[in-house]
Amino acid sequence: MKGPFPGQVLTTVGLDSNNGIYPLAYGIVETENMSSWKWFLECLGDDLELYSNSNFTFMSDRQKGLLPAVAQLYPQVEHRFCLRHIYENMRIKWKTKEYKDHLWQCAIATTVPEFEHYMNELNKFDKDAFEWLKNPPPPPHHWARSHFSGRAGSDILLNNLCEAVPYGEDLQCEESDVKAPGPLTPTTSKLLERNREASVQYRARWNGTAKYEVYGPWHDQHVVDMTNMSCTCRRWELNRIPCRHAIATIHEMADSGDKVGELYTYVNKVYWLQTWNEAYSYTVDPIKGRAMWLKSTCPFKLTPPPHHNQPGRPKTKRKRSVDEKYDKHMQNHGAGEPEKLTRKFVSVRCGKCNNRGHNSRTCKGQGGNAGSNEGGNAGSSQGGNA
Repeated sequence: MKGPFPGQVLTTVGLDSNNGIYPLAYGIVETENMSSWKWFLECLGDDLELYSNSNFTFMSDRQKGLLPAVAQLYPQVEHRFCLRHIYENMRIKWKTKEYKDHLWQCAIATTVPEFEHYMNELNKFDKDAFEWLKNPPPPPHHWARSHFSGRAGSDILLNNLCEAVPYGEDLQCEESDVKAPGPLTPTTSKLLERNREASVQYRARWNGTAKYEVYGPWHDQHVVDMTNMSCTCRRWELNRIPCRHAIATIHEMADSGDKVGELYTYVNKVYWLQTWNEAYSYTVDPIKGRAMWLKSTCPFKLTPPPHHNQPGRPKTKRKRSVDEKYDKHMQNHGAGEPEKLTRKFVSVRCGKCNNRGHNSRTCKGQGGNAGSNEGGNAGSSQGGNA
């Protein structure tokens, strides 16, 4: 926050049934430290009825004071770290896109053997980067899907939703009943349909109990347990949405004469349209004008914090991250990652000779003092009569 009373805005959002932003709380504090985060998390816990033994899942950056505050107040929660900010630290030393691809492959792997395979690929590519990712950063259960528990019902790796919440502006919710006529939310319906289309390449073999051996192309073979609604690929466990192996099993059960019901019934109810509507059934009451507010009976007078001039030169623009710079470049200039983002996409004009392509410090009199040739090399010449 800028102005006479600067501070920090702490925000918390959740994921709704359509993987959209669901604002939960925000608070304004003087500075970002353990004390302010602890106060904010205590207020959040009182509102959401969180306790020290709650099995919730937090996802955040590694801000100052946040990690010890979460560990102290909620030691049983699963705490994930945003992969984007891990990459921001990684690209300080390793800047090329290949490192980003290796990191992403390690993060999206859903099984431990697959995770170890991609880690070995990174080790072959660059041993120093492998050692950096293995040792200084947090353990893989903070950022890799293969080590996530299934308690959250989501395999999200980024927390930039929190940065996108337009606090202070009108937050409009979608008309969920108009956008999604089916029993599932739009995002869930698309994912389930994509898995259903991929499942036609797989065959399931029953073992006589509730387990099926499912095999498909590229030596992709897994075991589906219909009793526990799980698959060894772990995607069903992480997302609570049937994976391609599970859908192939359900089709095999239907072909064998079993009553399997509709496919959407195997999706966790958190992704049902009914749940989505219920989440937005709560409303915020409108507020009357300030003249109609009740007089406070609080014996203490609340005063604004004392004004302090911030150290250093005042900032006029927020420092953008590399991803924001790249997104801006993509919007203006299309594909292709720039090596360097210039301040403005204009050429330099010399203040001495008025030609383009150099400035006054490097001017060697290419155009003299006259002429404004856009070519930058050919200036106008003067001559007298003989």
